[in-house]
Amino acid sequence: MALDGIKARMQQLRIQADESSAKVDELTAKVKKLEQENLAKEQEITSLTHKLSTHETDIEKLETTNKDLKEQLDHVGQSSNQSEALQRRLQILEEEAEEADKNIRETNDKLRQTDVKAGHYERKVQALESARDQWEEKYEEMSKKYAQVKKDLEEFQLEIGNI
Repeated sequence: MALDGIKARMQQLRIQADESSAKVDELTAKVKKLEQENLAKEQEITSLTHKLSTHETDIEKLETTNKDLKEQLDHVGQSSNQSEALQRRLQILEEEAEEADKNIRETNDKLRQTDVKAGHYERKVQALESARDQWEEKYEEMSKKYAQVKKDLEEFQLEIGNI
């Protein structure tokens, strides 16, 4: 009777140990996946930051050109044809500057969204790592219990064998 109970308990411990091991493997895979996603998001942030820098440089150039053209337009009063051409060019440059500003705003929005997502994934990774660590501790505890029960069973069998 007692031997059957110990065997049943050992079987339960084996099942729990196997389940714990499977859960650890699953959580480890999830952590790896989230770390890869996090790396991809960090690369996207780097790319968007570079793009933002490029757009800011373009805006500075366009603003300088715009300022120069306005100064030229102020000084040139010679002919209406030249004035109209400069005004058209100025209008085009202003439209390009507005488009560049729009691109910068969109890039900033994407950068903020990506940053928020990266933070979310980092928190998720930390939570999964914590869960994995808990499962590993439980697995180690169950392994120790299993070893102890196995030792107790062997001692019990020796006692029975000596009787």
